[in-house]
Amino acid sequence: MSGLFAGTPLERPITCERCGLDLAACACPRDRKTGRALDPRDQAVRVRREKRNGKVVTVVVGFAPRSDRTDDLPALLKHFRGTFGTGGTVSRAEGTIELQGDHRDKVIEHLKSLGYPAKAAGG
Repeated sequence: MSGLFAGTPLERPITCERCGLDLAACACPRDRKTGRALDPRDQAVRVRREKRNGKVVTVVVGFAPRSDRTDDLPALLKHFRGTFGTGGTVSRAEGTIELQGDHRDKVIEHLKSLGYPAKAAGG
C-alpha cells in the first residue's frame, strides 16, 4: 500500500484515524468495503444469559445487523472463544454472538475494554 507522498523523500505511511498506528500494525475493526475504522461507541451492546435445553448460553446483542459495522463479529467471536475456552457462533442476520456457558460478566468487561458501551440485560 502506498503512503502519503509515495515515491518521494517525504513519504510517510498511512496511519489509522482511530488509534494513530500504521495500518499494518493497527488492530482496530475495519469495514471490509471502505476500509474505515469502525467506532464501537455507536452501538448499544447488551449481554444476556439464556437457558436452552437446560444449558446456559451467553448472547451478545445490539450490533447493527446487516451492515458494514458487523464485519468485526467473526473476529470478536474468535477472540471470545480463545479467551474463555468455549464454543460459540455468530448470527449475521440478527447481528448477535452466542457463547456456550455463562460468561456474561467477563464478556461485558472485555467489550468495555474494546470501547463498546456494554451492559447486562435480563436476570
